[in-house]
Amino acid sequence: MRFVEEILLLLLRDEGGKFEAVPGIALDNALAGGVLMDLALENRIDTDPGRLILVDPTPVGDSLLDPTLAAIAGGEQRDALYWVGQTALRAAEIRREALSRLVERGILEHDEGRFLWVFRSRRYPIVDGRAEREVKLRILGVLLSDDIPDPRDIVIIGLADACGLLPALLPEGAYDKARARIDQVRRLDLIGQATSRAIHDIGMWLAAGRV
Repeated sequence: MRFVEEILLLLLRDEGGKFEAVPGIALDNALAGGVLMDLALENRIDTDPGRLILVDPTPVGDSLLDPTLAAIAGGEQRDALYWVGQTALRAAEIRREALSRLVERGILEHDEGRFLWVFRSRRYPIVDGRAEREVKLRILGVLLSDDIPDPRDIVIIGLADACGLLPALLPEGAYDKARARIDQVRRLDLIGQATSRAIHDIGMWLAAGRV
């Protein structure tokens, strides 16, 4: 399952089939960051503090990822901030396709504008056939305990935090208490730090009226 899909599942409310209300630019950037993180894990790109590096231009064979990979391969070398912004322009398309995949896999059911969980056991199948615990329960388990997080959950926590999504997901009053744990988990994510910084920088630019 791609990071974009798990971010959307992270935001799905347990009741009513609606998504948590978060600023549109925050969600757009989270989805863009998820695409870049998957490209990094597919060994197509890498980052250093000043630039995003094309490692392999070969298409992944995934329509969520390949348009961004093709743009990176066909353009000038730029930093992660630039490519988060460029990918975020496709956020509506990325969101629609990711939700369609979740419905096709039988994880969600689309009913009159609502997306409802189908797997009431709170687990869902992933590519290799294993049953994966719902992303929201995994993230809460990491942030409200001292358990060692899975690498994927480290990435999702970093993206969600960089885009300001976590306060809406944690129980009331829990965010401030979990702040030190969030920072601890984010320090484990060496691959995603540049993407998270890029997302943060875009937010700062927007606040300053520069974008």
